[in-house]
Amino acid sequence: MQDQFPIPSCFSPSDKFSDDPNSAKSGQSLVMSVYRTKIAGHCRIITITWCKNLLVHGLSISVEALDQNPNDDHNINHNNIDIDHKHLNQFSCKVELRPWYFWRKLGSKRFQVDGKPVDIFWDLRQAKFSGETEPRSDYYVAVVSDEEVVLLLGDLKKEAYRRTGFRPSIIDAILLSKKEHVFGKKRFSTRAKFHEKDKFHDILLECSNNGGFDSEMMIKIDGNSMVDVKHLQWKFRGNESISIGKTRLEVYWDVHDWLFVPGMRHALFIFKPVSSPACSSSTFSSSSSSMSSVVSLGEEGSNGSSGSCLFLYAWKLE
Repeated sequence: MQDQFPIPSCFSPSDKFSDDPNSAKSGQSLVMSVYRTKIAGHCRIITITWCKNLLVHGLSISVEALDQNPNDDHNINHNNIDIDHKHLNQFSCKVELRPWYFWRKLGSKRFQVDGKPVDIFWDLRQAKFSGETEPRSDYYVAVVSDEEVVLLLGDLKKEAYRRTGFRPSIIDAILLSKKEHVFGKKRFSTRAKFHEKDKFHDILLECSNNGGFDSEMMIKIDGNSMVDVKHLQWKFRGNESISIGKTRLEVYWDVHDWLFVPGMRHALFIFKPVSSPACSSSTFSSSSSSMSSVVSLGEEGSNGSSGSCLFLYAWKLE
């Protein structure tokens, strides 16, 4: 599992991710949200990525492109927009919010998606991050295509519509999944909502490792213990069905590398909403095929899922 998910890195001039394990110790973190909405005349995947380290607080937006020729004119960087040539089926732009670049907290950018203009508007001047990578309130990020606001993030919705001058899209954007990298020693926390109209839930992971013996893991949601796994060294992969109000979740975990791989490694947790009755608790086989299947299904907004999946990569620091 380890080699499949490199440690995230904030946006360098080449916009690449770092594979150096030591780079994660700089205090960087990453949150990636995947939506489906109508852009440039087609329903597409759009990915919003927030990345933070000691020097840069970055926002990156990438849009799925249709099949294209890499030599087409619309692939050329005309407007200081970073085109992702590593994945030629995507267009992307980024914003770096360095502490000394105050003016970049309010701005806009235009880039081409399959030959059609897409505009990004943002206002992060008063954004409250509360120590997190993704802002909690007092901000907006708006994506405009074909004279419609096709994606709007943040709580300053009136200000966003006033500034863009366009109406909301008839088709609502759908959140498919969210990926987040967190770092800690024994406790890992985040916030997530599994339906667009749902409230945010506080998620806390706690793990005790007594020299590899009698290890225990607990998952709490909104302060309530939902999953408690004892003898973790024998149950390092598994899944369990839980309910939060009217929402049913299937929770998957793979903490093998925490226990058996030296150095700083991550565990993977998946919180997947389900609309049909879920299976009873079970344990994955020693191979990661079952987890990989869940990852693929969750990223595609699979059948049987009535909300958005959370993929949580928990990096354990020594």
